[in-house]
Amino acid sequence: MARRNLFQPPPPPEAASTAAPAGEQKARFPNTGAMSGVKSTLKDVASNAVREISVDVIEENGPKDRLTFTDADVVALTESIKAHGQQVPIMVRPIADKPGHYKIVYGRRRLRALRSLGIPAKALVRSLSDEEAILAQGQENTQRLDPSFIEKALFATELATSGYEQAIILDALAVDKPMLSRMTKVARSIPKTIIEQIGSAHGIGRRRWEELADQSRSDSVDLEQITETLQFSAAKSSDDRFGLVSDAITQALKSKAPDKPAAPPTLSIKLSDGTALAEVKETARALTFKLSKSDAPEFAQWMRNNAEAELTRLYEAWQSEQEPD
Repeated sequence: MARRNLFQPPPPPEAASTAAPAGEQKARFPNTGAMSGVKSTLKDVASNAVREISVDVIEENGPKDRLTFTDADVVALTESIKAHGQQVPIMVRPIADKPGHYKIVYGRRRLRALRSLGIPAKALVRSLSDEEAILAQGQENTQRLDPSFIEKALFATELATSGYEQAIILDALAVDKPMLSRMTKVARSIPKTIIEQIGSAHGIGRRRWEELADQSRSDSVDLEQITETLQFSAAKSSDDRFGLVSDAITQALKSKAPDKPAAPPTLSIKLSDGTALAEVKETARALTFKLSKSDAPEFAQWMRNNAEAELTRLYEAWQSEQEPD
């Protein structure tokens, strides 16, 4: 599917290179096809004009590509619009069954600021399908806002749940299939309530979110129960809140892990005169003999030369003891 650029207005119609004879002009004037073309051109021009629309007739429902924006974000933008006016228009599309009403495509933060000021919104009005609106929303926000990994993951998952085709989601987020698969895996593994508590976490990349998703799938921990005890208010940033959750679940997994049995102590073998002959160490996977080349160098060398024969003899002696009488 070819990606459509929804931000550039269509090129103006080319002017006729030569004027037609008067009689021919008169014959063409009532032609409905030509008049339809003129109307279509005027409609295209009008659709690219910025219009002022009451904020009361603009609805904000639909898939969200950002987790949230804070009251401080809205206040700062409100002050900027109050001082300098709305510099960047929002985009809306008409609601078919509610004449005179519109649905936001992008610019939710600007719309909130305009609502607080009680002034109309400067808006581009587009008659877009659901798929085209998603493409416009994804492209504009990726270019202007740089959403975090988890925001893109939630957006992708919401679109997939709403029934959008994979090709539309890939284009809207400008990602490939493997990355989309990773995004949806993370967003579906971690409860959305916890992601919302953490926030956008712009400093936390894909790998750390994937690690948290892997940990949250463990049957030995309840991530929601763990996060109930955390003091999110003490965290200075969204990244810090992610750190609180990550550290808490890591600690919980460690506490639930079975204790490893203590390794048997090292066995020291000495001769009657106190000479160190060998050490025997045992691990879960091996039994190791260590001969002393400093205290008994000649025996160590002899054992090196006869190890195969002696170990075979010892094994056969052990085996004969296992046979029933």
